[in-house]
Amino acid sequence: MRGTMVLFLFMIVFLSAVTTSFAATVTYDHRALVIDGKRKVLISGAIHYPRSTPQMWPDLIQKSKDGGLDAIETYVFWNLHEPVRGQYDFEGRKDLVSFIKLVKEAGLHVVLRIGPYVCAEWNYGGFPLWLHFIPGIEFRTDNEPFKVEMQRFTAKIVDLMKQESLFASQGGPIIFSQIENEYGNGDIEPYYGNRAKPYVDWAAGMATSLNTGVPWNMCQQKDAPDPIINTCNGFYCDQFTPNSDKKPKMWTENWTGWFLSFGGAVPTRPVEDVAFAVARFFQLGGTFQNYYMYHGGTNFGRTTGGPFIATSYDYDAPIDEYGLIRQPKWGHLKDLHKAIKLCEEAMIATDPTITSLGPNLEAGVYRTGSGLCSAFLANVGTQSDATVNFNGNSYKLPAWSVSILPDCKNVVFNTAKINSMRMLSRFISQSSEDVASFSGWSWVNEPVGISSQNAFMKLGLAEQINTTGDKSDYLWYSASIEIKGNEPFLQDGSQTALHVQSLGHALYAFINKKLAGSVKGSSGNAKVALEVPISLVTGKNTIDLLSLTVGLQNYGAFFDLKGAGVTGPVQLKGLTNGSTIDLSSQQWTYQIGLKGEEIGLSNGGSSLWISQPALPKNQPLIWYKTNFDAAGGNEPLALDLSSLGKGEAWVNGQSIGRYWPTNNAPNGGCVSSCNYRGSFNANKCLKDCGKPSQLLYHVPRDWLKPSGNILVLFEEMGGDPTQISFATRQIGSLCSRVSESHPVPIDIWTSDQEAAKKAGPTMLLECPSANQVISSIKFASFGTPGGACGSFSHGKCSSKNAISIIQKACVGSRKCNIGVSIATFGDPCVGITKTLAVEASCT
Repeated sequence: MRGTMVLFLFMIVFLSAVTTSFAATVTYDHRALVIDGKRKVLISGAIHYPRSTPQMWPDLIQKSKDGGLDAIETYVFWNLHEPVRGQYDFEGRKDLVSFIKLVKEAGLHVVLRIGPYVCAEWNYGGFPLWLHFIPGIEFRTDNEPFKVEMQRFTAKIVDLMKQESLFASQGGPIIFSQIENEYGNGDIEPYYGNRAKPYVDWAAGMATSLNTGVPWNMCQQKDAPDPIINTCNGFYCDQFTPNSDKKPKMWTENWTGWFLSFGGAVPTRPVEDVAFAVARFFQLGGTFQNYYMYHGGTNFGRTTGGPFIATSYDYDAPIDEYGLIRQPKWGHLKDLHKAIKLCEEAMIATDPTITSLGPNLEAGVYRTGSGLCSAFLANVGTQSDATVNFNGNSYKLPAWSVSILPDCKNVVFNTAKINSMRMLSRFISQSSEDVASFSGWSWVNEPVGISSQNAFMKLGLAEQINTTGDKSDYLWYSASIEIKGNEPFLQDGSQTALHVQSLGHALYAFINKKLAGSVKGSSGNAKVALEVPISLVTGKNTIDLLSLTVGLQNYGAFFDLKGAGVTGPVQLKGLTNGSTIDLSSQQWTYQIGLKGEEIGLSNGGSSLWISQPALPKNQPLIWYKTNFDAAGGNEPLALDLSSLGKGEAWVNGQSIGRYWPTNNAPNGGCVSSCNYRGSFNANKCLKDCGKPSQLLYHVPRDWLKPSGNILVLFEEMGGDPTQISFATRQIGSLCSRVSESHPVPIDIWTSDQEAAKKAGPTMLLECPSANQVISSIKFASFGTPGGACGSFSHGKCSSKNAISIIQKACVGSRKCNIGVSIATFGDPCVGITKTLAVEASCT
């Protein structure tokens, strides 16, 4: 017994020692985060766990690690985890602990942005709607009811992390956390007046009192008190300086693209500009940078904010909405990360010395007394390439680019010169051989007007959000009017019009159960006004207004007070005689949500489904249900809903989000090709103008069964469900364009291949899947090729044997390397810097 006890005590001591040995001390100084006494250069990327599925998480995390990230950043979404006060949910896509543990297993750090306000184009900025109804509450200011709730939830999350030993101080991956979010922006904090600064100080003190053992930050918060680190968000943060010379220069949101709105064009950001921004940041003393987003994902269910944020949250990120690597963005940034890491030892040892090399030309040099030297050479001009002299050598710098020299001599990377290949991908509609046809269509008509026993009456017009508590997108307003036949607005042949004003976001008007008209707002102006001619009958007439929201406001001072719904006036007007009857203050009957929501039609259950050959189409307010079998393979899957109007879709009871394929982007503002040179903004590189903002909707494969899947649609406007289809994401072509002036691939610089380093630039082509090989070369030219991937063309100078050389080197192999030099292709035009352009196919 005594021996057993000794063994037991030994095991306790051993396990305690193991736990302690893995715990890390995380602090900071003026240069960097300091982990176990050593400064770190850290590259992070944002992945929001609920915008993908648990089955996707391991692959997303691994691709992030493969892309050169040191850390994964995520927000914590309060309204997701506490939908009802005191009732918590951490299951499925909400399983924050499992997500963080997977990041730890991959050997990466975690940046946990608790907030608990997150913005994030997320419904209500991440706040639960019930918070709004607490007596006396005012959000994000020195208000006791709000502070009590904010502290309670923040402590809940911190305690949860501590219970699972997830802070670095406990041996976990979380190296720092964030409290609040972008409060210091000029359009936020000033509007809260003299109660703003006390709130900031309180939030900082509250967070640090939770004793996580890791630093806290506040982004966009110049007045963040010690020891909180204030950090930068934006497209560029190279000019940012922290509010103390004892704090490091940190960038918590480098926007890799921008979010998509229903009714907007698709935003993109060239990777050359992203890389330029990152290199400039590290050139000027930065040591922590986080991509927002590295994988954007999907706004499943009713999680979108805005209003009018689309279901896709792709964000033009290095890993796309479906979990596929976006090339060349992922690959070019991977090369950038390797180049920066080659400079790390010099960077963490000292501050940079910044010197001018000429107009718009600048060198940032990290040089130590022990002989380490790394340099960043920048051309911040937007028009002209330049040649600079540095350390006795000559270097060519393209406009709007940074060259990285880990040894202050050799250029291993330039932000404007991409070695990574580009992949052209597209969604291909599936034939009946690949996907069993949708079968067994049935439907249920959603009643117009009041159909629930939970309806209630009230004098006057009610604001929608306060009425629904955001339990549904929908609120019915119903009133009746008695027509005797002698009303002024019916005399002299006058035509009656219904006039409705609403705070938004969209509205349908029904007269005597028939649709009279509809109107929608936009991301720029959610308010709507409807004026439509109507026909009334002698006797009782019903007016039913269906008001709906498309995600609640998530940003701005007092965003929580932004209303929605029909606030009036609601009037009947005589178009010719000018007479008016105002219905606004009369008694209205209200119904929160739809009958179909109340009885759970989204799950596909109920005995109300009608199955008849004559499926009703192109009519408003109708639920559809059908069955389908899963597509074969493992390619990402999407629903093409281009034949529908607006609504929401569910697969096996899980919502894939709102759909709105009839909401088109404006015709103007897009570019056929985007010039990355010069400061970027969200409207600079738009595409798909005049087209629907979103036609394809992600269906995670792990939501599907091999057969017997159920798709449910609620169609508001009217459409033809029989024309919808599934589509799979497929790679069309691989392309690469590398010139003789490109640096040698970064992987060669990190190896001992001295001969390869001297050989010069190399093109790499590689099929994305392990079971694929390069099957054909669609185009190859060494000389002065023009065009872009998918439309390359020969220039005046072109090697005659380029395509045969590429075919011999590549066809039949999964990957191939080709030296980009006259030694490989001959010299078709002496004295000119030549480029190799190739387009290939994989099967």
